[in-house]
Amino acid sequence: MKIIEVNHPNLVRQFLDFPLVLYKNLPNWIRPLDNDIEAVFDSKKNKAFQDGTCTRWILVDEKNKTIGRIAAFVNNRTKLKGNKQPTGGLGFFECIENKEAAFLLFDAAKNWLQEKGMEAMDGPINFGNRDKWWGLLVEGYDRQPNYQCNYNPPYYKTFFEAYGFQVYFYQYTFGRNIMGPLHPRLQEKADVVAKNPDYTFSYMEPLDLKKLANQIRTVYNKAWANRGEIPELTEAQANHLVKQMKPIIDPKLLWFGYYKDEPVAFFLSLPEVNQIFKHVNGNMNWLGKLKFVYHRWRKTNKKAFGVLFGVVPEHQGKGLDGGIIMAFRKVVQEDYLRYELYELNWIGDFNTKMIRVAEQVTPDIVKKHATYRLLFDSSKPFERYPIMKG
Repeated sequence: MKIIEVNHPNLVRQFLDFPLVLYKNLPNWIRPLDNDIEAVFDSKKNKAFQDGTCTRWILVDEKNKTIGRIAAFVNNRTKLKGNKQPTGGLGFFECIENKEAAFLLFDAAKNWLQEKGMEAMDGPINFGNRDKWWGLLVEGYDRQPNYQCNYNPPYYKTFFEAYGFQVYFYQYTFGRNIMGPLHPRLQEKADVVAKNPDYTFSYMEPLDLKKLANQIRTVYNKAWANRGEIPELTEAQANHLVKQMKPIIDPKLLWFGYYKDEPVAFFLSLPEVNQIFKHVNGNMNWLGKLKFVYHRWRKTNKKAFGVLFGVVPEHQGKGLDGGIIMAFRKVVQEDYLRYELYELNWIGDFNTKMIRVAEQVTPDIVKKHATYRLLFDSSKPFERYPIMKG
């Protein structure tokens, strides 16, 4: 077996095509878009290159057949944020069911990261924000993956843990049918916040993309950034995020909470586009685009996906979570009967407050991912991601 760095278009093609063989007998897998994967490794498209670097490899057997792949990356903005040691990452790991092959791939990532001065690595993660390609699927193999979310065979878990990785945190995906009651506590919170006329909730219609990017960035940075390893969302990143969302946006799924007309909370959902992309086989060529337009026009997708939820700290504990969710509920259960299923973007097990909110929407965890960490010096004590306070 031989490790080969991906530095040629032919090798890129092998990197992208290898999962087709690996997943041919796993019907719930949905092939990611080639363009989405390649965007991670394109310095012109991925803003993480402004503060970091990455590389990737394929593994071939004696017959020069691809049997595995992996990527490794260093993000200088996050390598020390919340960590006691410089920490890099690995991702896009795929491998046949062969422990020796898997360990060769892990070794390649580890050695490269050590050369860059790292003392630990997390995986499987993304070279960029946590909203995509983050965590190893360890429960929920019976459900199809959401857009830009990892799906993998069950045996990957054995490989990671046998190599010495330990669970840094678990990621929970809560899911439910759109129709049906919510926990009464949400209505109680909505009643409390309704007594203060300075708070209002609305979805963004008519759609204003510049305003949408600014409001997302405002709430995100106040509610999420500067906690552990989560970096601030820059203006360029916010604009890029909205640009990516534009082709699939449904304004009635984009909810904001305002205090005196200033955004202080968001509950942002999107149509779950993997339910469309599963028809294009990873390729948005002319035929793929035609299929995309057809399925969007026919509204064949009946699943919505919660992308971001947050309340800025100074407005927490005042019922805004209940207010914004109940406002959303009224629209999707009474006025706009477009969707049948709903899943929330993953919530880390360290975020106990958001877990309590999610459990009021639905108590059902339908998928579970794990973010693993490996300390290169095994004599050092391992610490899990700290529980968020407040």
